[in-house]
Amino acid sequence: MQKAICLLMITAMLLGLAPKALAEKPTEADVETAAAAPVELQAPSAILMDAATGTVLFEKNADARREPASVTKVMTLLLVMEALDAGQIGWEDEVPASAAAAAKGGSQIYLEEGERLSMDEMLKSVVVSSANDCATALAEHVAGSEAAFVEKMNARAAELGMNNTHFVNCTGLDDEPEAREHLTTARDVAIMSRELLRHDAIRRYTTIWMDTVRNGAFGLSNTNKLVRFYEGTTGLKTGYTSRAGHCLSASAKRNGLELIAVILGGDSSSHRFEDAKALLNWGFANYSLADPTEGFTPTPIPVTLGTQATVTPIPADCGPILLEKAKAANLTREIELAEICPAPVAAGQVLGTLRVLAGKELLAEIPLTAAEEIPRLSFGQIWLRVLLAVAG
Repeated sequence: MQKAICLLMITAMLLGLAPKALAEKPTEADVETAAAAPVELQAPSAILMDAATGTVLFEKNADARREPASVTKVMTLLLVMEALDAGQIGWEDEVPASAAAAAKGGSQIYLEEGERLSMDEMLKSVVVSSANDCATALAEHVAGSEAAFVEKMNARAAELGMNNTHFVNCTGLDDEPEAREHLTTARDVAIMSRELLRHDAIRRYTTIWMDTVRNGAFGLSNTNKLVRFYEGTTGLKTGYTSRAGHCLSASAKRNGLELIAVILGGDSSSHRFEDAKALLNWGFANYSLADPTEGFTPTPIPVTLGTQATVTPIPADCGPILLEKAKAANLTREIELAEICPAPVAAGQVLGTLRVLAGKELLAEIPLTAAEEIPRLSFGQIWLRVLLAVAG
């Protein structure tokens, strides 16, 4: 009798469990500083973020509002990629150049009014050579005008939690008076960079060192020198104006760990790259990702009065765990499961918990849930089973 009461209590407790926050992927609003990197940076504003979890590993004046120059185009590219994914524009599109696009100054491929380039060449020109004319043409192609596109940029920034960002154009050019209000922060740049990196197709362009457009007639050379000179570089975007200084959003991936280093307001091009490399080197040397469900083997749980005899527990969706390498060697996993589960069982019903620890420190707590629905036997089915058992 005591055992039956205990089982009922366990079942009631499990039915009341909810997925723990630690099992969810953190949003941009959830990022925390994990440690202070022992590196000296030239730049006045910088941040290092893990791309998978959004965890901030290092920051220096990361919320100081500054002009981003062409790093602005991270948001421009993000909106273009999202429009492609949504089918609002197509990979086969020929993108026209308006008079406004052709008139853009700064870095460009010298589009002529009425000229059309493929979506592929427009994107390549923006990512590799930071072409302002192509960025404007793409913005117009997505939203009809640059002004309408900028509204979308600011709306998307708000959705992502980029609370200190305001865009006034799609290029980062600051030669107009209103450009003094074109401001962001290292943290916000990291947030939008992380979002852009979720689009795998952009990596086809951010890892190009040299290429051409217009059937080989116009050469492109990547402004991000890390693409050639830093192992594992995956992107992302450089920027420079005399007011903004030398800016960079740099991403790199090694051993499954992808990091984003943002540098704003650098005093020289070489210093921004050195700062980014110093941050990335420190991050790769000290952190790694771990799969919290690695080695998990499901143990079927008996089901009472169900159409199936057992139910299989599986881990709820969860992301990787970012942890210091010193802790990675001491990971342990604890599993707590119900001994028995009464029918009906709903798909996704919590059946237990998987805990991941480093020593005594709890790193993650992941619900173990039912892989499928198991209905309760009807009264007739129960009697049929009883009769078959008696007859047997």
